[in-house]
Amino acid sequence: MSAVRWIGLWGPVAGFMVALFLVSAQPSPATAEQVWDKLLHAGAYAVFGFFCLRATHGGLARPRPAPILWALLLTAGYGAFDEWHQSWVPGRHPSVADWVADLVGAMIALALFLAWARLAPSRK
Repeated sequence: MSAVRWIGLWGPVAGFMVALFLVSAQPSPATAEQVWDKLLHAGAYAVFGFFCLRATHGGLARPRPAPILWALLLTAGYGAFDEWHQSWVPGRHPSVADWVADLVGAMIALALFLAWARLAPSRK
C-alpha cells in the first residue's frame, strides 16, 4: 500500500483521535449542557467507528470479519482511553455509561456499513 493511500485511510482516524482528545481535555464542553451527553458520545464514536472501519478494510470494501473486529477493538480501546484521560481533567470524570455510548455509536457505524454493503451493487 502506498504511503499516500495509507495516510488517506488512517489520517482521518488519527485526526479524529486528536479531536476527541482535545474535546475531552476541556473542563466542560459547552455543547454537553445543551445536548444529551450520551447522544454526543454515540454520534462522535459513530463517525470515529466509520473511519476505523474504512481504514481497517482498506477503503469501502465488502465487510470482512477480521477488519470489523479490529475496528471495533480500536474504537472500544480508544473510548476506554478517553474515559481514563478524563479522570485527569478538572471538572470531568470517567463514566462506564459514556464508554457504552461510545460502543453504541461504533455499532451504529457498523450497522450502517453492513447495510451499505448489502444494498450496494455487487462489484467484480
